[in-house]
Amino acid sequence: MTTQDQHTARPRAATYQDLLAELKTTAAGLQTLHEQAIEAVTPTVQDMVRSGSRDVQRIEHTLDQLLDHACLPEGLALFKTLCRHYWTLDPQATAAYVHAYREMWDADDQNLTDEVAP
Repeated sequence: MTTQDQHTARPRAATYQDLLAELKTTAAGLQTLHEQAIEAVTPTVQDMVRSGSRDVQRIEHTLDQLLDHACLPEGLALFKTLCRHYWTLDPQATAAYVHAYREMWDADDQNLTDEVAP
């Protein structure tokens, strides 16, 4: 092997199967983190809705958190629940959150606004 060959030789590239296995492991970890976050924020959403909270800052902070996890059905359900509650306080701000959801997760979903409005 020449000196030039030694410099251009590369370690064996990962196979497609190796990359796929690594991707599956990473995705499973991300799924778990989403599920844990949803579980952690569920009591907060339930409390705000049950008590009729008018704390806009807390509601918006929670909606911001939920946007990160609305890729899962459970996260989307909580997001919709809190949006329905927030709609009665500030329809324009709620619409902005619905728009943010669509941009982030589901630009083709046209039913979210209808499901949020009372």
